[in-house]
Amino acid sequence: STEKQKLLGTYLVEELKGLGVNNAHMDEDGYVYAHLKGSNPEAKKIGFIAHMDTAFDFSGKDVKPRVIKDYDGKDIKLNDHVITEVETFSFLEDLVGKTLIVTDGTTLLGADNKAGIAEIMTLVQYLVENDLKRGDVSICFTPDEEIGRGADKFDVKKFNADFAYTVDGGAVGTIDYENFNAASAKVTIKGESIHPGDSKNKMINSINIALEFHNLLDYTMRPEHTENYEGFYHLNDISGDVSLSKLNYIIRNHSKDEFNHQKLQMVKAKDFINQKYNQELVFVEILDSYYNMSSKLNDKQYIMDIARNAIEMADLSPTSSPIRGGTDGSRLTFMGLPCPNLGVGGYNFHGPYELAVLEEMEKSVEILINIVKIVGER
Repeated sequence: STEKQKLLGTYLVEELKGLGVNNAHMDEDGYVYAHLKGSNPEAKKIGFIAHMDTAFDFSGKDVKPRVIKDYDGKDIKLNDHVITEVETFSFLEDLVGKTLIVTDGTTLLGADNKAGIAEIMTLVQYLVENDLKRGDVSICFTPDEEIGRGADKFDVKKFNADFAYTVDGGAVGTIDYENFNAASAKVTIKGESIHPGDSKNKMINSINIALEFHNLLDYTMRPEHTENYEGFYHLNDISGDVSLSKLNYIIRNHSKDEFNHQKLQMVKAKDFINQKYNQELVFVEILDSYYNMSSKLNDKQYIMDIARNAIEMADLSPTSSPIRGGTDGSRLTFMGLPCPNLGVGGYNFHGPYELAVLEEMEKSVEILINIVKIVGER
């Protein structure tokens, strides 16, 4: 989606080659691939994946990071107008004494997913410099994950791994293998524009119809009212005038049955309004984006067990929680590459409060190394 991702990809290829990975390259679609041949041909072939783009929710231009050493547990003043408050972000209490990397409050940080890239690059450096008994390791840095297109042109055959991990989660020590089923919905509403002074029984204001449609959907199923496994409808864009309005939604649910029910409710809302006004005013187009990868990973628990053992070897307690979003791994899993998600040591992604924790990033690298060692010994 942006040429700047290819600039980063070019830089990463140069750095990989500088480490001695001479097969590193970027294809014409902006995917960076690299392969490290292992010494144990009997071991499973594994992969690690991170994405190069940042979210479009907030500016990522001219990031000015600030390092806070020995964090004191108090509110963090990013600038005169933006403060990361402990009362709002209670996880900060667990980061006392750590080294935090924060923004200046005007951009996001980019730890999603540059932290993952940095950790994988550090893993590559370690593997090049140390003689381990291990299997083949594949690396890929993808473009366009944040717009849901990161797996579109991913070459599973070229990647050549039995399974992989996206290094694209939050707190270190997490291993996530449940994500939303996801769809997008485009709602178009046609109206009838008549001069307001002479519009009785003639005007059909598409904006009012849009409000009516939106309020037919369960208001408790909005992002601001949901958590954990609860699904939602999210109206993330609306535009229009009297004659034409357009609404864009995303639909999310961990349960496939409830996900399908949500889509049906949107169709029923459309039908209700069209019947009420006795004409075709509302049109709904729904497109599935990705599905919950747990349905494909439940019978492959050994992949999660490897990660859990690696986390425990790093003196951490592994945790899992439902991802309230998606990763490249969710689509790759359905493309035949089982791919759960690992934490990177980042928090508050997609906004000015985003931060990364240096010590957690270092632990993340340790976990990646442990995964390679565990698989290499099998």
